[in-house]
Amino acid sequence: MPGVGGASRTFGPIGGRSDGFRLPVFIKRLWKIPQMDFEMAIWEMTCLLISPKKVFRSMYHNKQTKGHWGRDDPSFVALLSFFLLLTSIAWGLAYTPSFLSIARLALVLTFVHFLSGALLVATAGWYLAGRFLRKGRTGRFGATPSADGELEWAYCFDVAVRAFFVAFFFLYIVQFFLMPLLSKNWWISLFIGNTLYLVAFSFYCVVTFLGYNALPFLSHTEVILFPIVAFAIVWVVSLFGINIARNIAPLLIKGA
Repeated sequence: MPGVGGASRTFGPIGGRSDGFRLPVFIKRLWKIPQMDFEMAIWEMTCLLISPKKVFRSMYHNKQTKGHWGRDDPSFVALLSFFLLLTSIAWGLAYTPSFLSIARLALVLTFVHFLSGALLVATAGWYLAGRFLRKGRTGRFGATPSADGELEWAYCFDVAVRAFFVAFFFLYIVQFFLMPLLSKNWWISLFIGNTLYLVAFSFYCVVTFLGYNALPFLSHTEVILFPIVAFAIVWVVSLFGINIARNIAPLLIKGA
């Protein structure tokens, strides 16, 4: 959006990058539920679990038709927040059946785990990818940032939200139904629970990688996958007696 002197409303350029996040439009549409495309949001959630590349191909189409990568439609955020509310009620009724505990859990899951986490991850990704992953062009004085594209904070937020969804599916939904098994003091319970966390965190990295890899002006995005190696090492070590699910699930239930 033009500002003083024709400048863009941004977080500030980093390496020739500006932010295309139309925050007022996004927020205004939060209060216009009939205008939200929930069908698209459900389609994206389904694809994120079975074919996540399709989601980011659709975002490329958004760039071609609307001129920006980030979506103005908050339907995905609204729908995921609703699912978090339902999840909070389910966890609360099963393990802390009181109104105050359920309300607290719903607030923590939605505003701390989801929204605050997505804002933090999006801002970190926006800064780090813009600073270190932009393709450069070689000139007389060395490599300079390419101006072929702009890394939008809104797009980074979209990626963070969609990556959170896959973690939410495994750790908030699948884990809930498996808790009767995971809470047992059996090695198979340890194995299944720890593997569930490995899959969730690895899938989170994969979706994040696919999101940034879809941008033609970024390079070396494969570094986003490197944490999976660390997750795998922790998983192997944990099989010798550390039940991750039994240690983390109580914190989730308490709204930590």
